[in-house]
This record gives sequence, C-alpha cells and structure tokens, in this order.
Amino acid sequence: MRIGLISDTHGLLRPEALHFLRGSDAIIHGGDIGPPDLLDALRVLAPLTVVRGNNDTAPWARSIEEACTVDFDGRRVHVLHDLKQLALHPEAEDIAVVVTGHTHKPLVRRVGGVIYINPGSAGPRRFSLPIAVGELVLRPDGIDARTVELDVPPARAARKTARSS
Repeated sequence: MRIGLISDTHGLLRPEALHFLRGSDAIIHGGDIGPPDLLDALRVLAPLTVVRGNNDTAPWARSIEEACTVDFDGRRVHVLHDLKQLALHPEAEDIAVVVTGHTHKPLVRRVGGVIYINPGSAGPRRFSLPIAVGELVLRPDGIDARTVELDVPPARAARKTARSS
C-alpha cells in the first residue's frame, strides 16, 4: 500500500505534487491547506486524511480535526500539524508512524519503533527550503518512508521597471 504525503500547501497545489501523488492508495495532508477546493483536488486522486494547521483559520476549516489516528492495513498512523503538540506516546499507543508538517523541512526519523515523517512543504517556497512531498509504502514485513524534493521551476524574479522622467 502506498500512502502519499503532502503538507503546508498554503493554497498552492503544484502540478509536480499532483504527479507524485497519483497512484497513491491514500493521501495524508498534514495541514496549512489553503482554500478547501485544494482538498477536493486531492480527493479525486485517492481517499484523503487531513488535519488542520495553524494557518487553517477560516470558518470552513473548523470541522477539520487538529490530530487523528488512522489505520492502514493494520498499521496505525497518527497525523498532526505541529509535532510539538503531540499529546500521546506513540509506542504506548501502538502507533507505527507519526506524520507532521509545520516546519516546512522534510524529515524522516525513527525513534524506537516509530517512524516520524514530515514531508516538508509542497506550497510556496519558504526561505531556501526545498519544495517536497513524501510517501509511506506499507509492506507485509515493514514500512518504507521517504521524502522527495520536487523539481520545480525557480520563482520568477520580480521585474523592475524603470521610468523616465
């Protein structure tokens, strides 16, 4: 089973991210979504799990949970936007993976028997951080987790216009 991971889109759903997510059996969005139609575009690709990020303050986002735990093929995956707000002990709760967002920094780390993954930001570039997504591949004998930097064109430089007086 392949679970596509995306976070911190901030209203920008890049074609490169959509291309990467195609073929996923499920998709997780780690918050800071942007407008709700962005979620509709992801739901077309695969069943979607989403959490609310700190920037998801519009009235439509109030119904989205701040954290949730879902089961994929018998593996429990806990999703929240900001890892600093983790309110449970993953190993004690039999959580296999914790998916987060918020920092815009792609990260895969194993602590004990738990995989912590932040797919990074797939939205507007922040500082010099990469534009990235991630995936979980659930196999009978384990879980592979990775982040992937997307090959996106550089932002266009702002053009200065000279005026003659």
